[in-house]
Amino acid sequence: MLLKNGIVPLATWPGSQSLRFLKSGPAVRFAFPVTGGRVTLNLLGGKIDHRGGILFFNVKNGKKIEVSRFTIDLTHADLTGIVNGNPKARVPLFRLDLSHAKLAAGKRIVTARGIGLKLTSAAAKALNAALGTKLFSAGLKLGTAKTLLRI
Repeated sequence: MLLKNGIVPLATWPGSQSLRFLKSGPAVRFAFPVTGGRVTLNLLGGKIDHRGGILFFNVKNGKKIEVSRFTIDLTHADLTGIVNGNPKARVPLFRLDLSHAKLAAGKRIVTARGIGLKLTSAAAKALNAALGTKLFSAGLKLGTAKTLLRI
């Protein structure tokens, strides 16, 4: 959806990205290193911190915005990030849909996948304002998250 509308999301270091081709069109996949956090499995909760981020670039008008240093908060079911490198501007970017999430625990690894990402109202307004578009709306599903933790 983003690419079709001229919004190009690019990973910022040390994150990485790859392009996938789905029946619905091209999609971008991101990977960000986990830097810390703590997770509880019996009552799914805790926080997972990541480095890197996403630079959203509007090719139609040259406007951009960067979100980075993501924190997945399983207890509060949200994903927050820093906007344009300002540590005082940590905002809720996504509400997490944990209804289809799958947790797997191995000997030294915990994997959480299938976590739905629904854009918050504040994030939608900020993206639209920064990028000069009306593409984003509250509740817009922008994919799923998967995280791998080494313990």
